[in-house]
Amino acid sequence: MTGSLRADFLTSAGPVPRAASGGALMGAAVAALVLATYIGGAVVLGVTPGRIFAGLGRLGTVFALMLPPWPDSTAHVPTYLGALGQTLAIAFLGTSLAGLFALPLGFLAAKNVVAGRVLHFLTRRVLDSVRSVDTLIWALIWINVVGLGPFAGALAIASTDLAALAKLMSEAIETADEGPVEAVLACGGGRLAVMRFGILPQVLPVFASQALYFFESNTRSATIIGIVGAGGIGLYLSEMIRVLEWREAAFLILLVLVTVAVIDAISRRLRAAIMGVRGS
Repeated sequence: MTGSLRADFLTSAGPVPRAASGGALMGAAVAALVLATYIGGAVVLGVTPGRIFAGLGRLGTVFALMLPPWPDSTAHVPTYLGALGQTLAIAFLGTSLAGLFALPLGFLAAKNVVAGRVLHFLTRRVLDSVRSVDTLIWALIWINVVGLGPFAGALAIASTDLAALAKLMSEAIETADEGPVEAVLACGGGRLAVMRFGILPQVLPVFASQALYFFESNTRSATIIGIVGAGGIGLYLSEMIRVLEWREAAFLILLVLVTVAVIDAISRRLRAAIMGVRGS
């Protein structure tokens, strides 16, 4: 009896060390692959400790030149504030346009709404294609279409956010509760009634919360696309850096940081109110 128990124990315990050894070897192989990729990337990019330390020294010099962060002439302040307002307008208009068109596209991309698999597949692939193009590239495209200025920046933000918001909307629709949908169907409602009364009330708060977050993020994006001529404060920021006016550049960066912080605080409270969360 004792020999049988010992044999059973050895048989059951035998594979455990081999499994653990196999897992350790796999972990070591993955770690070695990551390390080799990191070293290879550093070699290709020419990253060396000497360049890193030299760059840190120059970065400290640039930071010292930025102090104090105030323009040489107060006459520039109204111009910068106007450009900041233009940046906010670009972010708001771009996000609003994206949300307006993303709402119906989200229904088309949802599996539980669109019965046709071909239409659902095409909608998803189009959204993936549009989302894969960065906002900066869209800005360059729209600048060549409508010309320089804030309108091109708003269209660039709308193009990028349209696909992202539609994808998030479709995922929210697919995870919506089936109870309200069945209730609308039981009352004799059609497909439009199901979307209007069964699905939309569930997903609209989530969609609004996501749109607010995108607006907050687009305030930063609108600054970046201004560098390529799409309007806003980014145009002045790139010019100040180009002519090495570091104090003016620091003032513009500080304006953007304060604006983003204020928008983040306001949008966080709005998102909490929309989602019905207390104490945020």
